[in-house]
Amino acid sequence: MKSFYRLPILHFCLLFINLTVHAQKLAFTVSMDNPAIQKFQVKLQYEALKAGTVELKMPNWSPGYYQRMNYPKNVDNFRVTDKNGKDLPWAHTNNTTWTIETGKATELTVSYDVLANRKFVANSYLDEDRGYIVPTSVFMYPANQLKSSVEITILPNSKWNTVTTGLDKITGKPNTYFAPDYDTLYDSPFLVGNLEELPAFTVKGIPHRFIGYKLGNFDREKFVNDLQKMVTEAAAIIGDIPYKHYTFIAIGPGQGGIEHSNSTTISFDGSALNTLEGRIRLLNFLAHEYFHHYNVKRIRPVELGPFDYENGNRTNLLWVSEGLTVYYEYLILKRAGITTDEQLLNSFRSNIVAFENKPGRLYQSLVQASYETWSDGPFGRTGDEFNKTISYYDKGPVMGLLLDFKIRNSTNNQKSLDDVMRQLYQKYYLQEKRGFTESEFREVCEKIASIPLTDFFEYISTTKEIDYTPYLAFAGLAVDTNSKLLPGAWVGISTRTRNDSIFVSEVDYESPAWQAGIRRNDVLIEIDHQKPTPNTLKEVLFAKQVGATLELVYLRNKLQNQKSVPTKQKSERSFPITHLPNPTALQQQIFQNWSKVH
Repeated sequence: MKSFYRLPILHFCLLFINLTVHAQKLAFTVSMDNPAIQKFQVKLQYEALKAGTVELKMPNWSPGYYQRMNYPKNVDNFRVTDKNGKDLPWAHTNNTTWTIETGKATELTVSYDVLANRKFVANSYLDEDRGYIVPTSVFMYPANQLKSSVEITILPNSKWNTVTTGLDKITGKPNTYFAPDYDTLYDSPFLVGNLEELPAFTVKGIPHRFIGYKLGNFDREKFVNDLQKMVTEAAAIIGDIPYKHYTFIAIGPGQGGIEHSNSTTISFDGSALNTLEGRIRLLNFLAHEYFHHYNVKRIRPVELGPFDYENGNRTNLLWVSEGLTVYYEYLILKRAGITTDEQLLNSFRSNIVAFENKPGRLYQSLVQASYETWSDGPFGRTGDEFNKTISYYDKGPVMGLLLDFKIRNSTNNQKSLDDVMRQLYQKYYLQEKRGFTESEFREVCEKIASIPLTDFFEYISTTKEIDYTPYLAFAGLAVDTNSKLLPGAWVGISTRTRNDSIFVSEVDYESPAWQAGIRRNDVLIEIDHQKPTPNTLKEVLFAKQVGATLELVYLRNKLQNQKSVPTKQKSERSFPITHLPNPTALQQQIFQNWSKVH
């Protein structure tokens, strides 16, 4: 996932079977007759039971977004009947479990509603325009039966004409789909509504679709062309396409995306494509989510499967799954001819700035950030403690850059990080059909590099300060790590407008505002005796001399506070990356081979 970029399922094979004669024991029907109430109506037909007790469970999270979502809290109107319509007793025995006393019944009909009122890529959502189904938040599973096959029928609202998902359809049954197991079902979201589908394209003969809700105004032909080039370059890195079809599912404007084995769900507003900056940002996002079908869905840490849908799965290697996917999103666009050398280097500069200019780098390693994401969140903790955490989205791609250059230099430009990714894919996904351990990841890297990588992996497991100079020099590059004084007065806060109020959106750690006690979400009532507007802080600071005082009146927890904040001159490192003036032949070869357009 990126930005919520925003993440892993075991190896899947699409089975060529006659679905029309498959005897289903678990069959779901999802209806949405009254979308205004924002509830899906779910019915489960469960056959071939053994007499006694059945436990049905609802997952607590969704792979790809490593946070507990508490999906069970959205379940309502739970009811169970036997094949004669007689109600059967049940109890909600814990947060994720409904226990049913079946008696002698061999068939059950379970019905319940699911509230879907939050717009977010990891949440189901329903309104009068569309329905978005995150399977982990809608479909219950019988305890210890995640390997059971499942049939799913979607009954769209009568005003809607399209259902899309990565699952295969069942022949002869409208809007009915087959999942060979629950892992596959939970990896296959649905979007329902009056959707727009762009012209499909193929890569190596494999069809790729882009379909979604409110796509926006943009050059569709150019976008599909960019998408095809992007997929082509991503597939070339690994050298294999492991699915029979792939679907980009655009769920509407918003934030976040989650990857799946043969699809991705993405927040999407195509109007962003109409500016150069917006186009690159959106295509980077799409490249990230697409490359995840390799890196994390198939090239995966061993901890990420089988999934514990109740408690979650922790790993030290999200810096590989997420950070290296950010690394490759940049390279994919460059190799596809979409971005320039300057844009490529600036992407890494931005990650270095984001990592190096925050104090969390002194407190938390990449390994710790990976493991603690369940409590910290993918971008680190908020509030005062956020200053002691980092994001693997920032440091991870920088480590990918250093590792790639190190391998290229040690092998005289004969090997690269691409070879590491291919080896992980071939050995652990294709041959051994499992994930890799931390030690196995390092072993593959050192085998490809043909040298020990002790210094590099120390940057992963510790908070050791990074020496960028020798690594970037391998590709004939240099980075300026010196601090520079910025002009003007500074106190260290940023503001935003929310509900007609001006509030503090960010406070720089140890800045004058931080030391004065100003914190995020404080609502500003006065700035230097003026009622604030969106531009007031900028205008007031522009007019002040360094060393002058800024008067702030603000609300926190409905209590009014007043602080005098001394202004200072900000010192900052911007980490510009430049080319060395007289690179060697090997340095030139490494940079050209690394950044070349294919």
